[in-house]
Amino acid sequence: REQHRPRVGCSTLCLPHMGSYIYQRRWVKLDADYLRYFDGEKDPYSKRFIPVSSISRITSIGDQKFEVITNNRNFVFRAESDVDRNEWIRTLQQIVEERKSKALERTSISLTINGATDLVDKSGFLELRGFKHKLFVVVAGDKVFLYKNAEDYRLGIGITYIEMNLGNVKEVDRRGFDLTTPYRIFSFSADSDQEKEEWVEAMQQSISEALSNSEVAERIWLVESNRFCADCGSPKPDWASINLCVVICKRCAGEHRGLGPGITKVRSLKMDRKVWTEELIEALCAAVTTSDLAETQALLFCGAAVNCATGDPQCPTPLALAEKSGQRLQMEFLLHNKTSEMPRLEVGGSEEKPYSVPLPSVTHNGFLYKTPSMAKPVSERKGQEEFSRRWCTLQDGILSYYENDRNAVPNGEIKVEEIVCLVNNSPHTHGIESTFEVYIETERLYLFGLESPDSAREWLKSIAKSFVHPRAEELLALDFERIGRLHYKGGLNLERAKEGWFALAGSVLHVCFEDSERQEPLQLRKLQELSIQGDNEVLVLVERRRTLYIQGERKLDFLGWVHAIQKAAGSSGDTLSEQQLTESDVPLLVDRCIDYITQCGLTSEGIYRKSGQNSKTTSLLEMLRRDARSVRLKEGEHQVDDVANTLKRFFRDLGDGLFTRQWGQDWLRATALEDEEAKISEYRRLLGTLPTVNRATLKALINHLFRVQRFSAENQMNTHNLAIVFGPTLFQTDGKDYKAGRVVEDLISHYVKIFNVNDQEMKKQQDEIMAIMKMREAASSGTQQAGDFICTVYLEEKKTEAEQHVKIPATMTAEELTFEILDRRKIVMKEKDYWSCFEVNEREEAERPLHYSEKVLPILHCLGTESYLVVKKQMSMENMLIYLASRVGDCKHGMMKFREERNLLGLGLSTGFHDRYFILNSTCLRLYKEVRSHKPEKEWPVRNLKVYLGIKKKLRPPTCWGFTVFYENEKHEKQQWYLCCDTQADLREWFATFLHVQNGGALWPSETSKVRASRSQQDSRLGNISLIPLRGNESEMRSSVAAFATDPLTLLRNV
Repeated sequence: REQHRPRVGCSTLCLPHMGSYIYQRRWVKLDADYLRYFDGEKDPYSKRFIPVSSISRITSIGDQKFEVITNNRNFVFRAESDVDRNEWIRTLQQIVEERKSKALERTSISLTINGATDLVDKSGFLELRGFKHKLFVVVAGDKVFLYKNAEDYRLGIGITYIEMNLGNVKEVDRRGFDLTTPYRIFSFSADSDQEKEEWVEAMQQSISEALSNSEVAERIWLVESNRFCADCGSPKPDWASINLCVVICKRCAGEHRGLGPGITKVRSLKMDRKVWTEELIEALCAAVTTSDLAETQALLFCGAAVNCATGDPQCPTPLALAEKSGQRLQMEFLLHNKTSEMPRLEVGGSEEKPYSVPLPSVTHNGFLYKTPSMAKPVSERKGQEEFSRRWCTLQDGILSYYENDRNAVPNGEIKVEEIVCLVNNSPHTHGIESTFEVYIETERLYLFGLESPDSAREWLKSIAKSFVHPRAEELLALDFERIGRLHYKGGLNLERAKEGWFALAGSVLHVCFEDSERQEPLQLRKLQELSIQGDNEVLVLVERRRTLYIQGERKLDFLGWVHAIQKAAGSSGDTLSEQQLTESDVPLLVDRCIDYITQCGLTSEGIYRKSGQNSKTTSLLEMLRRDARSVRLKEGEHQVDDVANTLKRFFRDLGDGLFTRQWGQDWLRATALEDEEAKISEYRRLLGTLPTVNRATLKALINHLFRVQRFSAENQMNTHNLAIVFGPTLFQTDGKDYKAGRVVEDLISHYVKIFNVNDQEMKKQQDEIMAIMKMREAASSGTQQAGDFICTVYLEEKKTEAEQHVKIPATMTAEELTFEILDRRKIVMKEKDYWSCFEVNEREEAERPLHYSEKVLPILHCLGTESYLVVKKQMSMENMLIYLASRVGDCKHGMMKFREERNLLGLGLSTGFHDRYFILNSTCLRLYKEVRSHKPEKEWPVRNLKVYLGIKKKLRPPTCWGFTVFYENEKHEKQQWYLCCDTQADLREWFATFLHVQNGGALWPSETSKVRASRSQQDSRLGNISLIPLRGNESEMRSSVAAFATDPLTLLRNV
């Protein structure tokens, strides 16, 4: 018998079987809540559980037996000895007595008995694979309970319960879904499609609750009065009203929500992590012990105004007085009730929004058209008939609206301190010509309008001035589309969210940071990354020098910001200046195409002269125009001629043209100048007249064509041929005017002089050309060396921002590739950090860690389209090394469940997994039908096996712990089969043994410094960094820029 912790007992007991007294041996566990019994000691899920709260008494009935008596059913157990039985009885009686003395601490399983049915999120009958009859299933909190029937549920006696912190729910078919845990897959089937969706939603919510952090709750429960709901007395309440400073249960939280956010602000102790500042936690814990805080609460709840005058000019309000006195808890409490109007309490915003400087007093009045307030974004056009004409006044920090200008009592009011965002809609967005939206903290939206744009603009400026903090007054001078306050993280300190003021004007986001005196502009079209993390909670903006995380404290206005920023960061028209841009002001679309052709098409015969497929060109151009930032051109997926045709069509369709309509004829007339120096001088003058983006784009394009013509011996595209193609394209003519081609030919021929290319830039150009020529020569002669094969490797997971493009020499090992990726991201391998390179097969849903000495290039040649490489930590390596060091002998044997993949003739095991006995030694793996068999059914040489972790879910493996094994003999005949283990430990031991025998006992290198030293001697002709720009956070960008300095191909993109 084991004693794992106080109040917990585990041992083997016997129970009567099927009403008889033929006892079955069971492993029994007792904790503070349940008495459970299992088939075996290692089983994670019980055969039956009995809530301790339902046990009325325990009696000894002799012969090492004792009886557990519940309200409706009796259970007889037999221990291994009288001593063991007596200890079980004593422990059970002690726990039952404690439960009776603390009647309020009822268990979550006694739901219906204790009248707590409100804790159940979902209940009903479901079919479960492996059971003949439907089970009664209950989702409650962070657990899923299984009962034989509804009667057992009423009695509180169930089969087992599933902890959802390790669960995952996935829909399988129209009525079926799987609940997957590390120990078992529960395959459920509902009565209808709608029922299935409700069950899936309930279980996903249960998983979210299970994964929520209870640290805040545990700290608040340390105070005895916080251990019970302030309203109904339920134990362990996990919700709170943060402005009333009381802790409440889930049921009462629903009642509070019904009162509206103006009365009580309800937050979860476990899930709403952002709101729980140290001060707020202390306020909840100190409310009953700190006299000054209790006095503040008493005054406020008796009707004292939060913003009443103190008579002190330096501290005009109680909040300012508390701040001066360093009373943090009072400040926190007053902030959450700052906009209160007693006895009603309005919702405050974030706990970090105090205005230490008084807002300016703004006065404005007049008629406005108004719609009823809304709780969701305006998705449809509002007709004129939906607006009502109201007299509106802005005075003393309150925006009031009246039925007419003669009424003394307003229909409603908006306090300017509650305003979080102001939006200026485009003209004629709605039935009224000029409209604007006002968002407030309580997740409400007000839509106003006027027929006069000038009058609407005056209202906008007045409202903005009334609620924008004085330190952000610079933003008021902008012709903004949207202005307001948001929380953000950025710079070197990402621990605490700060409050900033944001204004969106065109494609520029102007920001007044908390610790900055002046506003800073963010050029949204030049962002290197724009993404949303979490459940639409964080907007990530990545510039070249920094990363900014904007957080969504309120869903309504934040979604508006996200959509507006995404739209402003995209291409908005057909002129160059309206495109997404690189740091050097070149359209990202142009940069992507030039970059791809530089890598893959410089030696392609007839490049730019041949036409690609029209449908592919149209599709690619549409994608790049919509969001070039998210498009990655890859060899094999895109053809060189399609990309080249896309670039030409972009310039031909360009609004206002590359040379502009204003100056286009001057460029053509310049070709008539006979003196070459005079012509070059005129070209340079005209270049200076072009807009910045046009000038940068022209230089990038001519630089690219200059490189293309250097390979004319191979691609047959000399300067003249390129001019014939690009002249009519860039000047958007029909091709009959030879002067257009002459301009392009002159620009390429005199590229160095016209564009002021210095010696250093020419050296880069020459280095690139020489490198590409050597690479092509090596490829044609069959002696291709380092830098010839470029592949995509991911860091930790397969997503665009985790891509790394690496050149793979023939000698590179998996260990060297791993260090290459870690070095790029400046990740330091700490002790017991087992970073490895994995081959992932998406089709088979399996992965294989490459041995550190494996050569990478042969693996790449064998990878299918559904496979890729990823570098990540091998979490089980330490346990595998410990197992191998402690075991005796080199072989491994035991039972596993086996399934063979059907071959092309339909032979092999048809369905399901079958128990088989396996022996693995240093030379072969043998399969026996059972333990007593003398002759193996199958035998495979270990050297011919490839073992992957994981099994396709559609095969319905009996456990999560399995392998996919591929076998190929000398005749290249292939087989594929699957193995399942009963536990994770078994899987780890088998896999460790496979690796041990396949690699001569060396699972992990004893020295890694030699690898880093050898890598430093790589051929640096083409550098060791990717050939396309990387993406990442601020430090990653700096690292990438420094690394790019060794790569001439990359350097030339900035020429």
